[in-house]
Amino acid sequence: MSSKHDRSILKFFDSYLGAIVAGTIIGAAAVLLQSLGNPPNMGLCLGCFLRDIAGGIGLHHAETVQYVRPEVPGVVLGAMAAALALGKWRAHGGSEPFVRFILGIFAMVGVLVFLGCPWRAVLRFGGGDLNGLIGIGGLAVGSTVAGMFAKRGHSLGEAVKAPTVTGLLFPAVMALLLVLVAFRVKFGPDLALFFSDKGPGSMKAPFAASLGVGFIVGAVAQRTRFCIVGSLRTAIIDRKFKLLAILAAMTIAVIIGNIVTGRFRVGLTGMPISHTAYLWSFLGMVLCGLTFSLGGGCPGRQLVRSAEGNSDAAVFCVGMLFGAGICHNWNLVSAPDKIVEGTLTAGGPTIPAMIAVIAGIAFCILIGLSARQQSGE
Repeated sequence: MSSKHDRSILKFFDSYLGAIVAGTIIGAAAVLLQSLGNPPNMGLCLGCFLRDIAGGIGLHHAETVQYVRPEVPGVVLGAMAAALALGKWRAHGGSEPFVRFILGIFAMVGVLVFLGCPWRAVLRFGGGDLNGLIGIGGLAVGSTVAGMFAKRGHSLGEAVKAPTVTGLLFPAVMALLLVLVAFRVKFGPDLALFFSDKGPGSMKAPFAASLGVGFIVGAVAQRTRFCIVGSLRTAIIDRKFKLLAILAAMTIAVIIGNIVTGRFRVGLTGMPISHTAYLWSFLGMVLCGLTFSLGGGCPGRQLVRSAEGNSDAAVFCVGMLFGAGICHNWNLVSAPDKIVEGTLTAGGPTIPAMIAVIAGIAFCILIGLSARQQSGE
């Protein structure tokens, strides 16, 4: 690929038209995967998929959410291919890795209290679930507070150049997981890999479609630097709207796709894999807005940065995997509402999950304030 062609591609995706095209591709991809078998309003929830992967490799034993989803390795490999093609790949890292690991854990707490990552908040709203709008509001608050910390000097430090092998480790692990799930490897009776035979983990698009769509989304996300929390933060604080244009186009594509496929249903109660504990949906997404913003981006952005050779983002993703294990093993997960014979049984977070959300928000505020104080010394 010529450098002139490279520049034309970058210039296109830097435009608002390119942003709209990118958002439309991502939204259409999510609806397509949902139509092919992924869970409703969860066609491309990368946070949920990391949780499923954690279950698939045995970090937790919640039988309904165990599957090494090919979409995640697909996103990583697609983003890596795009970065290499455009000369944007470089191994770097070393910026507060343990803080990022803890942020990843708390990010998963927020995801599993809300029942979805920032991507799924949009997908839920795009399917008519108005709880998704509550989640987006929480994301806006959390990412704005984190943006205010950044304005006052918050920083986890700059990543530095690292050996090439360091940047290759996370993509290599994703490729290994892809091979294992493709061949449905079992390391022994009652040992990983685990595959759900009921619940959301059993709902999946065909392997090739999941991998291919993930690859395309990863490439698009790498070239546009798309990030949901980043789009909200830059629009609210910096009055920059290109990322928000991607988010808007994604949302519109999801709404249209769900209408066309007959899956659009407006409501608050009885929605797929959702609950009506509105306060905790909001606070869970406030926590997500804080953790993902402080850590450098939403789940999609973290996976893309990992694919670009950033080991700090890889540590954050590993924190999310570890956090999924903790959440399910320690009962820090919300239960969805259920309708049985026409009667609604309300779900929502457990008491330990509520405590974990408050602790996570407090941790993020402490990190934001302490980093600001250190930068002024």
